[in-house]
Amino acid sequence: MPASQPRSRARDRNNVLNRAEFLSLNQPLKGNQESKSSGRKQSSQAGAAGAQNNNPKERRQSQQLPEEDCMQLNPSFKGIAFNSLLAIDICMSKRLGVCANRASSWGGARSMINLLGITGHGIPWIAGTLICLVKSSTLAGQEVLMNLLLALLLDIMIVAGLQKLAKRKGPYDISPGLLDYLTMDTYAFPAGHASRAAMLSKFFLNHLVLAIPLRILLVLWALCVGFSRVMIGRHHITDVLSGFVFGYLQFRLVELIWMSSNTCQMLISIW
Repeated sequence: MPASQPRSRARDRNNVLNRAEFLSLNQPLKGNQESKSSGRKQSSQAGAAGAQNNNPKERRQSQQLPEEDCMQLNPSFKGIAFNSLLAIDICMSKRLGVCANRASSWGGARSMINLLGITGHGIPWIAGTLICLVKSSTLAGQEVLMNLLLALLLDIMIVAGLQKLAKRKGPYDISPGLLDYLTMDTYAFPAGHASRAAMLSKFFLNHLVLAIPLRILLVLWALCVGFSRVMIGRHHITDVLSGFVFGYLQFRLVELIWMSSNTCQMLISIW
C-alpha cells in the first residue's frame, strides 16, 4: 500500500489534465450550474402554476372578465336567427332607400316622396280635425271628430314613448325635420307615419260610408305613406311593418274607449 500511493501521486502529477490550464476541463462550469439550477427553478414554478390552473375553482376565478369584454362563442339558435333577420332588414332597407339623398338613384323624386309623407304627418291631421270640429254642426259628426282627435293624440304619445324606449336609428344618417320634432318622431322604431296611416285608414273604413274605389284608394294611401319612409331612408322595413301593427292596435284601443255623444258635447262645451 505505501508503495502504490507514491506511484498514484506520480501518475497524477504526470497527467496532463491535472495541470492548472486544463483544470477547467475537469470541473463543470459555474454558469452551467446556475443555468441548470435556474432551469430547475423555472420548471418547478411552471409545475406549481400548472397545479394551480388545474384547480377548476381557481381557473374560473382567473378567467373572470368584465361582461363587455366577453364574447359569446356559442350563441343560441334564437340569437343567430334574430341577428340574421336584423342584417337582412338593414340590407334591404338600404337598397330600398332610393331617395335617401340627392345623389341616390331616385334623388329627383325626393320632394314628391316627402310630400307624400307629409300627408301622413300628425300635425296636419290634428289641425284639419280641429277645423272640421269647429265647423261641424251635427252631433254624429262631432262625436266622430272628437274620437278621431283622441286617436291622433294617442298615436303621437304611444309612438313617441315606444321610440324613446327603442332608440333605434334609421338606415341612413338623416336628421328629422321640424314637424318630426313637434310630434317627437325622432327615432326609427316604430314608424309614426305608418302607424298613423294604418290607424286613420281603419278608422275611416269603419266610421265613414265610402264607395269601394275610395276604400281601395284609402288602403293604398296608407301603404304608400308607410313605404315612402323607407324610400327616403328614415325607417327600416320592420319599422314600417311594426308601425302598421301598432296603428291597428291603436284603432282597437280607441274603439274600446269610444267617447259617447254626451261626453263629446261636454268636452266641446268646456273647450
